[in-house]
Amino acid sequence: MLQFIFFLSGFAAILYQLVWQRALFTLYGTSSESVTVVVTVFMLGLGLGSLAGGALSRLAHARQPLAFAALEACIGGFGLVSLQVFQWVGGLTQGTAGLAVGLPAFGLLLLPTLCMGATLPLLSAYAIGSSRNVGRSVGALYFVNTLGSAAGCALAAIILFGALGQQGAVRLAAAVNFLIAAWVLAATLRKALQP
Repeated sequence: MLQFIFFLSGFAAILYQLVWQRALFTLYGTSSESVTVVVTVFMLGLGLGSLAGGALSRLAHARQPLAFAALEACIGGFGLVSLQVFQWVGGLTQGTAGLAVGLPAFGLLLLPTLCMGATLPLLSAYAIGSSRNVGRSVGALYFVNTLGSAAGCALAAIILFGALGQQGAVRLAAAVNFLIAAWVLAATLRKALQP
């Protein structure tokens, strides 16, 4: 179950990256600076989020899934309003250049990418606690997350962007995040209620 959940998480994350990158390019233009800002904030957010997730992973074993579900719900919540927020900030920074453009775009993406980065350490700690095999647990989770991202890239290019557009793709990604959060919460409650 964990592997499928993290497959879906990777699928949603790559949809966000693709849509947010296109949305920011539409607002600020496609240049080496705008590409650098988007890639940098994703890498920084994922890295810092991984550090934060490592700290969160020290929670009691039963609380790790709840923290993971909360992160997925936060990502989905931001995803639902993200394009409108980008438009609003784009209107405020229209006609400006340099840091006046880069910093708001950077700031907009930092929180959701921090949440995305924190998910792997949390799930890894939970999987390791259940299986007691570090290499297999982390390797399997990283593999399925990457596979989910690859599937998201392929489906976005072949079907999703043409059929749903940017807003529809973001809504799909948010729905996946909320589904993951609900699934994890239901499984955690079911396990807690077992005699």
